Amino acid sequence: MPPPAIPEVESDPAVAAIRRFNRFYTRKIGVLEQNLLHSPYSLTEARVLFELAQQDGMTAKEIGAKLGLDAGYLSRIVHAFTEKNLITRKASPTDKRQYSLALTAKGRLAFGQLNRTSHNDVAGMLAALPPSGKERLVEAMSAIEHLLDDEAPHPKITLRTHRPGDMGWIVQQHGALYAREYGWDISFEGLCAEIAAEFLKNFDPTRERCWIAEIEGKQVGSVFLVKKSDEVAKIRLLLIDPAARGHGLGKRLVDECIAFARSCGYRKITLWTQSILLAARGIYQSAGFVHVATEPHRSFGHDLIGETWELTL
Repeated sequence: MPPPAIPEVESDPAVAAIRRFNRFYTRKIGVLEQNLLHSPYSLTEARVLFELAQQDGMTAKEIGAKLGLDAGYLSRIVHAFTEKNLITRKASPTDKRQYSLALTAKGRLAFGQLNRTSHNDVAGMLAALPPSGKERLVEAMSAIEHLLDDEAPHPKITLRTHRPGDMGWIVQQHGALYAREYGWDISFEGLCAEIAAEFLKNFDPTRERCWIAEIEGKQVGSVFLVKKSDEVAKIRLLLIDPAARGHGLGKRLVDECIAFARSCGYRKITLWTQSILLAARGIYQSAGFVHVATEPHRSFGHDLIGETWELTL
């Protein structure tokens, strides 16, 4: 009799990519081995030691809640640690049903050895990377943590006006992002460079603005509001870094444009976008813009449908 067929799962590129990364990373850091970092402890046992090294007096219930561990499994770890004289237990002053746990001198020594080995292991992995590679790796890991951790603190988001160096970043980001996500050729980057250069050359600080969005001090978005006529302003080059999406930055940048345009006495805001830029179109529509014209055209190496949107102030 042939073996039963393995049930198929729906193919989703995003799910497949995450599962592939999980397999790579668990192998890379050695968590598939029976013991972590050639120590006598499993990954879970090492995490329990880590938590107690950070805060003496935690109860098993508190550790279980923090690490998402089954109570029975954690109870066996605590019992084994007690038998090995790695931890002490005493009745909790706030809940007599629970025990406060603390590392013994032997337990602190065991954690210290694990901590040094882990540090040296990661340092060795980073040593093979150039400085720019280390920075990219840390930024990517921070992005993963913020996106997946519901309890992660909200990042510090700021909007500011442009300063020296921002225009180069705006042009580079537009060129790279639209080439990667839509396959647009380098002529689009050239157009962005022209727009940025024209903005700097003719900048009127009383009636024009460029805003830069930052998360924890890192540039992640931009937008221009420029003068088209005495009564009409134009939004240009709205961009949000893919890693920063989900924070409502696109809406905040467009809202800044609208508020500033009103304060300057403009009667209307106009913009030009493409039909395939669904996220941007959604932001404009939710802000009250109306789609007023459509123009098929050949640009950036593709057949596109340009759209003009307007907002009466």
